[in-house]
Amino acid sequence: MTATLDLWPIGNCQVSALVDRAGRFVWGCTPRVDGDPAFCSLLDDAPPAGEAAFGFWEIDLDGVVETTQTYLRNTPVLVTRHSDANGNAMEVIDFCPRFKRNGRMYRPVAFARIVRPIAGSPRIRVRLRPARRWGEARAETTRGSNHIRYKVQDSVLRLSTTAAVGWIEDERLFRVERPLYFFLGPDESFSEEIGVSLETMLDHTIDEWRHWVRGLATPYEWQEAVIRSAITLKLCQHEETGAIVAALTTSIPEHAGSGRNWDYRYCWVRDAYYTVQALNRLGALDVLEGYLEYLRNIVDNAASGHIQPLYGVGGEATLIEREAPALSGYRGMGPVRVGNQAYEQVQHDAYGQIILSNAQAFFDHRLLRIGGIEDFNALEPVGERAWEKYDKPDAGLWELRTKSHVHTYSAAMCWAACDRLANAAEVLGLSDRQAFWRDRATTMRKRIEDAAWRPDTDRLSATFAGDDLDASLLQLLDLRFLAPDDPRFRGTLAAVEGGLRRGSHMLRYATEDDFGLPHTAFNVCTFWLIEALHFTGRDADARALFEEMLSRCTPAGLLSEDIDPVTGELWGNYPQTYSLVGMINCAVLLSKPWSSVR
Repeated sequence: MTATLDLWPIGNCQVSALVDRAGRFVWGCTPRVDGDPAFCSLLDDAPPAGEAAFGFWEIDLDGVVETTQTYLRNTPVLVTRHSDANGNAMEVIDFCPRFKRNGRMYRPVAFARIVRPIAGSPRIRVRLRPARRWGEARAETTRGSNHIRYKVQDSVLRLSTTAAVGWIEDERLFRVERPLYFFLGPDESFSEEIGVSLETMLDHTIDEWRHWVRGLATPYEWQEAVIRSAITLKLCQHEETGAIVAALTTSIPEHAGSGRNWDYRYCWVRDAYYTVQALNRLGALDVLEGYLEYLRNIVDNAASGHIQPLYGVGGEATLIEREAPALSGYRGMGPVRVGNQAYEQVQHDAYGQIILSNAQAFFDHRLLRIGGIEDFNALEPVGERAWEKYDKPDAGLWELRTKSHVHTYSAAMCWAACDRLANAAEVLGLSDRQAFWRDRATTMRKRIEDAAWRPDTDRLSATFAGDDLDASLLQLLDLRFLAPDDPRFRGTLAAVEGGLRRGSHMLRYATEDDFGLPHTAFNVCTFWLIEALHFTGRDADARALFEEMLSRCTPAGLLSEDIDPVTGELWGNYPQTYSLVGMINCAVLLSKPWSSVR
């Protein structure tokens, strides 16, 4: 079976796994999202479940002819149902436990699977073959009376099960006559009966997620899409520290054979800003509060005020990029990269995103911790860096590796940093600091407007020195740098849409970069276009384009980073926070009000 992005994420904000359309675990890292993949067959072009293949967990029905999948409502708990030609059927329930226990969140490095016979006498084969060292070797095993231990990289996973351990070890076919329980987790004995424990964990996990969803302020329309996006964004948060990763995977190419294969399992200041912004619109303040704690520590630890574009989920500053040669890559399209060299880049927009993420804390009285003077004082050095760097070259939000320009988007983000500091100073009663930051923001705005405006083409340029089109210019609206009725924004929108739109999709840019011309559209840019269409009065166009984007989602209701504008095939890392943010933001903007049905 050719690998696709028809994948269903499960997780508990500590670990996660991607389950393919056959119900097979094909991706999952331990002991956290940026760890070594115990399940890595998504990035291995060897035949699935072949004799020498490993890096997967399959529970296979003998003679299967149909497989269907769905999430339990308002949870990331996946139910996969298999049936054969003779009327035999069974279902597999996959989840990672997550619920409050003893006053704190229980989220172990663990994956739970429950097999239930549904009809007839189904026969199954269980193949559990974890990998280690990025696909270099199959995990070594030792066996106990009711468990199998797997030596993965730097730790041991223990499979505790009610199935016959010998049959699991031998990968033999056997009949399912009662529910079977599998718990792959820490190398610890179960103190209670496994079946009772897993059923209890399942119930508590379902309740925890449904109560979280119950607190979301969803729009009336497209609720299922919004809820699924919100749950998946929550799965992208490493809850222990509050960090938010850009995606759960690494090295899914941006298009076939592109070599644009990057590791997204880290916390980009930019991506996390957009994530908390979207979830704030739904009232998911727990994600914001966790991220702000993470961000305060990043700012405290920043050397000389310099902020990197990204950090590890534990706040690690060094993310050395290397290749994993044992894995051939998605559909054999390597390289598989571990780490991301972009941590060394200069990207000035990060200063704006740090302050914009923090700004709400000074105004929102729902938060457990309201922003105060000490928080404002900690942010002022970030504002100073924004002031110093706003009109200096950087790699930009698209992280160009061999080119540097003064990017309008980065400059506008730096302007926003100073503008929002002035707002925070006002609410704190710091009139002198308010005037100080407002004066700087005014100076910056004038410089950006003068340097980026191109009167000959009646639009703004993406760079100060060039005459470039870039979808990020549409974000000047969201930043409140330009208003929807500003003729400069209208001219820029017309130019960007005319130059970068390909049917129902938007490119980031249409000029050559380090890898040549881009071939796929960037999904979040299409959502930015939808927002701009809405705010400039083209609501019918915006709704039609939004419905088109929803139709491109995987069966799990999710999107990756990129899409082929011709074939509609999804590419890039998955699930991509940018894309899920776009779905939430556009649904909130375009939905009919609740008052229309109340």
